[in-house]
Amino acid sequence: MLTVAPKLRPALDPEFLPAVLWHRAYRSLVAADRGARPFALTLTRPDGGTSLHESRVLAANHPAASLNGQYAERLLKFLLWQKGGSHVRVIGAPELAAHLVQVYSPTGARAFDHLFMGEKVYREPFRIEAADCFDRRDESATGLAIGRHLEGCRIGFDLGGSDRKAAAVIDGRVVYSEEIPWSPYFEQDPAFHLEGVHDSLTRAAKHLPRVDAIGGSAAGVYVNNEVRVASLFRGVPPDLFDRHIRRMFFTLQERWGGVPFEVANDGEVTALAGSMALRDNAVLGVSMGTSMAGGYVTPAGNITCWLNELAFAPVDYRADAPRDEWSGDVGCGVQYFSQQGVARLAATAGFTFPAELPLPERLVKVQEAMQAGDPRARAVYDSLGVMFGYAVAHYAEFYEIRHVLTLGRVTSGDGGALILDRARAVLRAEFPALAETIRLGMPDEKDKRHGQSIAAASLPTLKPAGASH
Repeated sequence: MLTVAPKLRPALDPEFLPAVLWHRAYRSLVAADRGARPFALTLTRPDGGTSLHESRVLAANHPAASLNGQYAERLLKFLLWQKGGSHVRVIGAPELAAHLVQVYSPTGARAFDHLFMGEKVYREPFRIEAADCFDRRDESATGLAIGRHLEGCRIGFDLGGSDRKAAAVIDGRVVYSEEIPWSPYFEQDPAFHLEGVHDSLTRAAKHLPRVDAIGGSAAGVYVNNEVRVASLFRGVPPDLFDRHIRRMFFTLQERWGGVPFEVANDGEVTALAGSMALRDNAVLGVSMGTSMAGGYVTPAGNITCWLNELAFAPVDYRADAPRDEWSGDVGCGVQYFSQQGVARLAATAGFTFPAELPLPERLVKVQEAMQAGDPRARAVYDSLGVMFGYAVAHYAEFYEIRHVLTLGRVTSGDGGALILDRARAVLRAEFPALAETIRLGMPDEKDKRHGQSIAAASLPTLKPAGASH
């Protein structure tokens, strides 16, 4: 069996089992196994986009062959939430194909993922099948040249779980911005959401001579401007969601005269904003807030067609890791790098909160304690930073990264700097090559205030002069 001994342990969660170290130990077993076999997964989306991941697994008769199932299941879980796909082909180990079919079935442990990646996101049945071979030529290009358009009079908006932001932008310069508190999660009336966004757009438009384009970012999964799955709208009944929410941004586009209108996942826009501010590419954006959002800008400077929903990508491989109440899975990023993660660690550190105190207010209490020099708060951020360092190294197995940009309410104040300091310490101790090549950082205050809005506003391409709506 595997021996995993982290050089640094999060003091408030010492049993944390870093996925990256588990993979390292597993690969060592495979490297020593003369009977090890090639193993690959391909994930295909309805638009034809295909992703390929090649690996190796232990021989079927190896004494530790039972580890193959855990490796394949966790690997597929990560790839599904990183790249997305409704059709999975398993190459090189037929017994693992059968195992994954059972686990990712309507009655298996990953039934949530079966439904999510099938009918909810890609609107077709999810399926896994064994295959004899793959063709590397089937892997499609990963980048979309979207964003970075700054000309004209634009509105950029961002929809979060606790506020909605909008900014008026003229030739890349923010001339107005506003943040309006709202609580969308449990609102059942679609009009609450539609009119709330329209109100923010109207407020911003008053500061522009005209509106040439509108771009937005929001938590959730968006495909060709359609809302496929988003926790922001979790309170809307399914029938009303399909009728009014799924194409709500098309409705808004009609209200605004058919101007170019683009919406992307907030993590993608975060990464784009970071890339624009850094004037460099290969940027992984991670936002730690109400949930956890991820986004990626390729080395070529493009946004991908992938999901990059790192909230549900596993980072902790212990069997009794914290469980996500939505997906039912354990050890996924949202339970660590979000308000939920802070509250969980704070309870271990000795903080006591009234049961009815919402997570955002618990975070504020920890942040205030950090500012006051409370060692309990420092332990929270120290532990979170150690876990994040191991997570960054794990992400680097799946992304080409030069920059990791962190933001979100969890990283506000002195705690955010400590998170990055401890993450850097993990990279130096365990992954010195990554420590040399990956820069961890946070946007400055100006970029925090305006960077996301400018990047969102830059998403649409203006129509040629004289083109009709």
